Amino acid sequence: MIQEYGGVIRRYGWIVVLAVILAGLLSYGVSFLQENMFRATVLVSTVPARPDWGLGNTAKDLMRNFALNLRTHEVANEVIARAQLDMHPNEFLRLTQIMPESENFTIRLEARSRDRIVSETMVKTWADWFVDERTAYYAQQDKRDRIEVKMVTRTIQAVQIQPRPLVNAVAGSVLGLLLGIGLILLIMLVESGLLRTKDSVERTLAIPVLGAIPVTTGNAPGGRAMRERGRPASAVAELGTD
Repeated sequence: MIQEYGGVIRRYGWIVVLAVILAGLLSYGVSFLQENMFRATVLVSTVPARPDWGLGNTAKDLMRNFALNLRTHEVANEVIARAQLDMHPNEFLRLTQIMPESENFTIRLEARSRDRIVSETMVKTWADWFVDERTAYYAQQDKRDRIEVKMVTRTIQAVQIQPRPLVNAVAGSVLGLLLGIGLILLIMLVESGLLRTKDSVERTLAIPVLGAIPVTTGNAPGGRAMRERGRPASAVAELGTD
């Protein structure tokens, strides 16, 4: 069985190599057809005013409410107006994302845009609006019950997330590898129904093979002799047992 698999790999291994190369090159080429896309990220800290277990749990629960309120058309309109962005609130919400991280009392704000500066402006203005709104609200509360909301850092640097030719080429090569292996397995499945080797004959028919008749070529002496007698170059002999 192992020898059969090895033979298939030796015969069809080039399929895997070709699939990996073609898929990698195709993915690399398609990358240059993609438009530029940048992502800017801001971390907003939401730390309780005092190290109280109950207040800490309340702050963690409020983080989900903060994220929900930030994903509204009203907030998007205010951020767009403050940053003087030329976009619809639906587009703003489509290009932004919020991820509460309760384990370290932070909320991650992300914004994407085809322009690096625009993505940085979007997320920074969004974070500033949230900090200002929460600061004004907690200013009316008792200091012991406040949650301090501030940006972890105001240094924002957007990163390019598209196109990424090398990443796409690696992903495409992996996909090509899987497709090549799948094609070889399909070939093996088809060939498993053909009686090509002694082992496959014995496994299929459940009887021992007593001998095999080789196929002779037209230049072989036996082939010429058989043609001279009017017989075909290849013959099938029936083997019997007592």
